[in-house]
Amino acid sequence: MSQFTLAHISDPHLGPLPDPKLLQLFSKRILGYLNWHRNRSKIMGANYLEQLVADMKAQAPDHIAVTGDLVNIALPLEITGARAWLEEIGEPTNVSVVPGNHDAYVPGAFRKARMAWWPYMCGDQATAEPDPSAKSGATFPYVRKRGDIALIGVTTGRASAPWFATGRVGSAQSKRLRTILEELGRERLFRIVMLHHPPFKHATRWHKRLSDASRVRAVVKRAGAELILHGHTHIDSFEEIDGPHGPVPVVGVPSATSAPGGKSRPARYNLFTIEKGNEGWSCRMEEHGFDVPHEPVSLLEQRDISIPVAR
Repeated sequence: MSQFTLAHISDPHLGPLPDPKLLQLFSKRILGYLNWHRNRSKIMGANYLEQLVADMKAQAPDHIAVTGDLVNIALPLEITGARAWLEEIGEPTNVSVVPGNHDAYVPGAFRKARMAWWPYMCGDQATAEPDPSAKSGATFPYVRKRGDIALIGVTTGRASAPWFATGRVGSAQSKRLRTILEELGRERLFRIVMLHHPPFKHATRWHKRLSDASRVRAVVKRAGAELILHGHTHIDSFEEIDGPHGPVPVVGVPSATSAPGGKSRPARYNLFTIEKGNEGWSCRMEEHGFDVPHEPVSLLEQRDISIPVAR
C-alpha cells in the first residue's frame, strides 16, 4: 500500500427532529426534545452538513470514519433517517460508524440503531444481518482491514440518566480491545481506534465524561495504537496518551452541522493521509471546514503527525 486517505466526521445530529408521539417523550427524551427546539435547531441548521459532505466526497477518501451521535433523541424515524444519510455518503465497505451517547439515548435505542446501521458498524467477517438475540455491545470492538490499515470500532454509547451524557467501554470490551490491538500490532498494521467519547484526562465536564477512560488508556499503553479518533466534545482537539513506544495521537473534530458564528466550533472534518515507508509510518492531517458564515468549505490547517515506530 502506497497511500491511504481517511476522512473523519462526527456528531452530525441529523435534523430536523421528527414529531414524536407523546408516549415517546415520557422519558429522558423530553429534555432532548426541548433542547433541540431551544438550542440545537438554531446552531445546527442551514445546509452546512451538505456542503461539508460534498467537499469531503470531492477529496475522494479511501474510507470515512463517523464517530457517533448521528441522531438527537434516538426516535425510530431518526434512526431510519440516519441509515439513509449513511447510504448517501458511501457504501458500507467504505464507511465505518461507532455509536455515540445520543444514538443510545434511552434504553433499547442502541439495539435499534445497531440493527439499522449494521452494515456500517460491523467487522469484515460479520454476518450479513446482526443476531437480534445478541447483546449490542458484544459485537464491539469490530475490525476492518484495508491493506495495511486496521480500523477498530469501539462503542462507548450507553443510555444514561437525565442531564448526563456519559459513556463507558466496560471491562469485557476492554479485554477484547487489548487482544485485538496486540494481534494487529504483530501484523505491523496501522491501527486506528474509533470511539465517541475522548479517552484522555479532563476531556469533558464530569457529567459528559468517559467513565472508564483510564481503562482505555491502560489498554493503549500496553497494546499500542497509531491513531485514536473521537467526537462528542464538538471541538477540534489534538491530544496524546501513552503508548508502549511513545505518545499516541488522539484527535477530535467539531460537530459536522455546527453553524459558523455561534458559540460552538464551526462544522469541520479531518482528512488523514497515511503512508508506509522504509522508516515506518507517516501521517498528515488536514482540517477542512468553515471559518466564517457564508464562506465555502476551505482547507484550514495541515499538520504532520509523528507516529512512533515499534521497536
